[in-house]
Amino acid sequence: MLAQAHTFTIDGLLARHVAVEVDVRRGLPCFTIVGLADTAVREARERIHAAIANSGFDFPAGRITANLAPGDLRKAGAGLDLALACALLAASGQLRGDGLARVALFGELGLDGSVRAVRGTLAVAHATRRAGLRTLALAGARAREATLIDGLDVAVVESLRSAAGVLCGDAGDPLPACASEPRPGVGCDGAGGAACGAGGNGAGGGTPGVGSGACAGLDLADVRGQAHAVRALVIAAAGAHNLLLSGPPGVGKTMLAQRLPSILPPLGTAEAVEVTRIHALHAAGVRSLVRARPFRAPHHTATVAGLLGGARPGSVGEAVLAHHGVLFLDELTEFSRASLESLRQPLEDGRVVIARASHSSAYPARFMLVGATNPCPCGYAGVEDRCSCGAAAIARHRRRLSGALLDRIDLLVELQLERAAPAGPTVSSAQARAAVAEARERQARRLAGEPVSVNAHMDARMLARHVRIDERARQLLELARRRGLLSGRGQHRVLRVARTVADLDASAHVGARDVAAALALRPDGAAGGERAA
Repeated sequence: MLAQAHTFTIDGLLARHVAVEVDVRRGLPCFTIVGLADTAVREARERIHAAIANSGFDFPAGRITANLAPGDLRKAGAGLDLALACALLAASGQLRGDGLARVALFGELGLDGSVRAVRGTLAVAHATRRAGLRTLALAGARAREATLIDGLDVAVVESLRSAAGVLCGDAGDPLPACASEPRPGVGCDGAGGAACGAGGNGAGGGTPGVGSGACAGLDLADVRGQAHAVRALVIAAAGAHNLLLSGPPGVGKTMLAQRLPSILPPLGTAEAVEVTRIHALHAAGVRSLVRARPFRAPHHTATVAGLLGGARPGSVGEAVLAHHGVLFLDELTEFSRASLESLRQPLEDGRVVIARASHSSAYPARFMLVGATNPCPCGYAGVEDRCSCGAAAIARHRRRLSGALLDRIDLLVELQLERAAPAGPTVSSAQARAAVAEARERQARRLAGEPVSVNAHMDARMLARHVRIDERARQLLELARRRGLLSGRGQHRVLRVARTVADLDASAHVGARDVAAALALRPDGAAGGERAA
């Protein structure tokens, strides 16, 4: 007898539909699973045998063949256990098979017949709805993730017996209550949905990411002085521009970067679903959509795999976890050259492509890069006579940031130690956030119909359509280009920043003053390195 069930396997950040076909025939007892299954799936035979027997069902004594279609898609993880067991019960006549056509099953089986939660629930729930299935049956521990997807019925099944009941028309087990009320975007166990603070996934040597509350309470009003740097931070937030802060130790580079999340607008609904789906694969559980933009700050010992992913199949790095948010690299010049150069593609394309001999995967990575660096190895170059570095050491330090990487950074800001008593705060986070929100609304209206919504993501064609400059502004750009201060890419980035400056000033046109402000925030050699041609 033949039966078919529906389930999903996690492939990177996506959930792929898998049709589980089970055939039971007379013959010597054996249980064979085919369909490019990994070790965890093949081991399901023993778990399913024990779970069926311990749940009061009869394990069929015959030749059992389970096929996981499509056959050319690699199946990984223990999430296929429940579908395999239910299809086997239906094929052996112990369960009505009509319910299998409308319910997706996702979960790992214990030997006692209990159903355990598996990571990737949000992605599976989203894929279930897209596949046209009405109901998703899974363990209660992560069922709240699935309820975030509209238009999907979620059936909680804590055991194989409960799953059989759901397939026969029962309601399933009750949804378990959270032990404690979590913060927004945070799982019932307190795992962060969006990290704000130190981040890492093990491969890069970083410390584990912490919840979004790590940056709670930080305000731009805490910053004294450095008015030009605060203005640059607001411009970066308004247009989603990349930013590099350079200056001696203690001048406030890290302090400024940590307050960037406080002035960023919340995620839109589509962005929130995408970010939550990414973080749900790496957190213990989420209860609500992540609304705060991710803020990732890996340690400078992070490797290429730590930043981009690929340490193991399906693993992602800090650049992907920072999608629609901020990737903050403190002590930028202490990162390895290979790690920094690996960021060039995602900074340009907004995605990470990991190519291996057997497969290739692409992940979204549209983030703001914020870096902080000292001007020399000791950090005090240009501060009276405190610098102890020789010319050769300073040159080596500056060459650690290539011109190609610097050319992808929109704003380069030099901070200096202020001799006079610091002035009061220039702006609070609430005031800056309101200005940023208004500027982004202007961008969204102007870019309606385009595939992007912020200035930093406009390509050359969009710039030609939406950024018109006067003759005086054109002359400023031409002068900078003749002096060798701008490459073609650099000119486009200056125009994007100028458009953002105009948006903050509520100006419909980009004038010479806006272009001059953008050029002033892009000084040649602010952090060293050779300019890209």
